Amino acid sequence: MSARVLVVDDNQANLKLLKVRLSAEYFEVVLASSGQEALDICASSQCDIVLLDVMMPGIDGFEVARRLKSNPATHHIPIIMVTALDQTADRVRGLEAGADDFLTKPIDDIALVARVRSLARLKMATDEMRMRVVTSRQIGVPDPAENAIHDEGVNGRILVVEDHAPTADRIAAALARQHTVGISPDPQDALFRAAEGKFDLMILSLDLQHYDALRLIGQIRSLERTRYLPILLVAAAEQKARLLRALDLGANDYLLRNADKNEISARVKTQVRRRRFADRLRDNVTQSMELAITDPLTGLYNRRYMESHTSLLVTRALEREKPLSILITDIDHFKSINDTYGHDAGDEVLREFADRLRSCIRGVDLACRFGGEEFVVVMPDTDLGIASRVAERIRRRIAGEPFQIDRGERSIEVTISIGLAALHGAEDLPATILKRADEALYRAKRSGRNRVVSEAA
Repeated sequence: MSARVLVVDDNQANLKLLKVRLSAEYFEVVLASSGQEALDICASSQCDIVLLDVMMPGIDGFEVARRLKSNPATHHIPIIMVTALDQTADRVRGLEAGADDFLTKPIDDIALVARVRSLARLKMATDEMRMRVVTSRQIGVPDPAENAIHDEGVNGRILVVEDHAPTADRIAAALARQHTVGISPDPQDALFRAAEGKFDLMILSLDLQHYDALRLIGQIRSLERTRYLPILLVAAAEQKARLLRALDLGANDYLLRNADKNEISARVKTQVRRRRFADRLRDNVTQSMELAITDPLTGLYNRRYMESHTSLLVTRALEREKPLSILITDIDHFKSINDTYGHDAGDEVLREFADRLRSCIRGVDLACRFGGEEFVVVMPDTDLGIASRVAERIRRRIAGEPFQIDRGERSIEVTISIGLAALHGAEDLPATILKRADEALYRAKRSGRNRVVSEAA
């Protein structure tokens, strides 16, 4: 997993050290030596996660965190504060300012990489939904970031999974004034309750006496109903290796067993806010689907959505200096299918084609019905060589098995032609890339159909 990490510190030696450590784990690293520089970089969408020193001249880390979290454009960026301070009051202050986690100097290499990976995964998991939301806002759907900024993270439903009664009671008492708290000492009962109830957060003891908490994390992440439920661990300081493994499996954050009630409250609020933001993103995407941005026959995005969202994907690719490819595919001799078998049979072919197309591409790829029997797939982070292999996979998937028509009573052979083009540089517009792909598609048809052709060199 690659992510772009912004390291912010006024000490050049610290910047160089952290860059070496993170680069060794294949993260892209961007450096900033002041709070204002960090804000400018985040505003231009040049990072996935911020590693932020607290003590800096001018704008300190607390203020940087507050500004990032109060701005809808940067609210979603995870922040790890790096500090020499190890007092509970400082951690609480940072969490209330918007930090997602803390690392104390001197920084432990294993903890650094684990926390960056965990939060980068979280960021990337919501990025695609955020991109859809930006497009949805352009057609009138409200932006969930506006509500997220003002969400105080209270009135959540919390499930505490802890078989040590005094610890469970202490956590519940710390949260009772601001949340509804349930306690389950039985992990299997907790899994059932989490799947059936609408909880905002699970607080899970890492050292359950009669059950492996790591296995429970895996079960929670494997179930559709609980996949997005945040998990806040409770662990002892000496459980570092086990804690890092839990974070790698999908836990979101952790508390030390001796954490005071203020830190418990602050970390719970962070997780509740994050859960609600993610839920709003998913609801927004669902709502946008209902506003006629999908093709009713195939279920793919329609041309209107494609044209708007492709512009965002191209802009993002240019900002990040990443490749992007577009393919246009056309069902060969589709008119003859309609003329010979009827338009109902043609619709069956289009629906089945869309299903097969989906099975050949990634979730982050944008698949659209461009019009009639033409379809477009926009592939972020994909160069022309990889795109050619994807296109060939799609072509084989279509030609390799007959299509069922007349409700399965008959079958027909179907083939497609595909044209490919890639983003060349800042002068490229989505329309020009599509035009080059379309020209390649026509060359594929003129040269015999049932083939993939890339844009001319």
